[in-house]
Amino acid sequence: MAGSAPQSRLPSVDAVLRTEEASALIDAYGRQAVTDAVREDVAALRRAIAAGGDGSTEIADVAARVAAALEALSAPSLRPVFNLTGTVLHTNLGRAPLPPEAIEAVASIARGASNLEYDIPSGRRGDRDVHLDEQVGALTGAEGATVVNNNAAAVLLVLNALALRKEVIVSRGELIEIGGAFRIPDIMARAGAKLVEVGTTNRTHLRDYEAAIGPRTGLIMKVHTSNYEVRGFTAVVPEKDLASLAHDNGIPFVVDLGSGTLTDLSRFGLPHEPTAQETLAAGADIVTFSGDKLLGGPQAGVIVGRGDLVARIKKNPLKRAMRCDKMTIAALSTVLGLYRDPDRLVERVPTLRLLARDRADIEATVERLLPSLQAAVGDAAQISCEPCQSQIGSGSLPEERIDSAAAVLRPTAKRGAGSVLKRMAAAFRALPVPVIGRIQDDAFWLDCRCLEAADEEAFIVQLGQLDLSPGKRT
Repeated sequence: MAGSAPQSRLPSVDAVLRTEEASALIDAYGRQAVTDAVREDVAALRRAIAAGGDGSTEIADVAARVAAALEALSAPSLRPVFNLTGTVLHTNLGRAPLPPEAIEAVASIARGASNLEYDIPSGRRGDRDVHLDEQVGALTGAEGATVVNNNAAAVLLVLNALALRKEVIVSRGELIEIGGAFRIPDIMARAGAKLVEVGTTNRTHLRDYEAAIGPRTGLIMKVHTSNYEVRGFTAVVPEKDLASLAHDNGIPFVVDLGSGTLTDLSRFGLPHEPTAQETLAAGADIVTFSGDKLLGGPQAGVIVGRGDLVARIKKNPLKRAMRCDKMTIAALSTVLGLYRDPDRLVERVPTLRLLARDRADIEATVERLLPSLQAAVGDAAQISCEPCQSQIGSGSLPEERIDSAAAVLRPTAKRGAGSVLKRMAAAFRALPVPVIGRIQDDAFWLDCRCLEAADEEAFIVQLGQLDLSPGKRT
């Protein structure tokens, strides 16, 4: 009975709910949520005391713990972060940031009713595809276009619509796997098509494709190897030659660009990436590519090409399962609209602006941050501005690097430096807006390519909460 005295001091749920602190919590979170949280805290106290442990039974302390629990419970799981990894289109960090115009368009459409599938002039039911198809067609020069929820869905839909129970010829060197274990052979099987591999990993010739064509051939497919490169003794067949071969045999030629872009990136000092327009001009009947990534819009999969083939694709029952919602349509339509003004494109599309940013500008950002960073870490690390190289990310131009600059934090203590770096990275992640950097070459690197002037103040202000204490749980 030794625990009976502490148990008797446990506050009642009603006593806690009658406090001013609880009243404020009820206004914020609702009576049921607060009541449940109080009961859970009191029950946890009871279990701890019965097990010989300890915990404050003061009503004010219970209310404080309940407030913290409710705040943590109500905080959204999806949160903004500062991407200082050096990978601009980071798949794990949300890929492309949207232009302000697109964000405003999403907010406007999400706020209430819209003409998503309503034709205002006729007063009848409409088609949600009309909000994007004409824009995409005008920008790419394609006869037909349609948009689904991502490029993986676009590839699956195209294969199922055009090659169900038929053979699809693909070079062995293009049997890609991208993030999330997305593999072309697996998608082919799920689409109901039979994969026919031709050539070898490093060399595929036109004669390999010719030999594989038969009565069961549904189409020839070329997959852009956007997330790796094969170098050395290699051979690939130009798209125009594959298009001629396919058309001579009365079968479609499909190209999956993966990332894809609608503008020549070399205009902005970046490596050239095949555009949808170039691929169609080379003879492709259908081209698929992402609406985010290099295009700079929301996650989506774009299908463009011959009008009759796109019409078949749109009639496929899977199309409805893969359709975009109203907010994706609003965002993508707005981003596509920005492409009508190519002279200001790099200024208005954040992805292109970040990729085109020169190192001198990034170095100036780092130099402005150094005093605040040094004050935040104290004598735990020495900080310097150093050159580095960013990468595009999300499977785009995997071998290309872009000159950048980083704030580099090197632990002052040589002993246990690895543990210090891990603690440092965790401490930056524990900030109100988590800061995601990278550990490399015995230092913690904050590549500032993706930290623009408008965000510097918010970044600096929260550094006062950085806690590098050895025992700090982050």
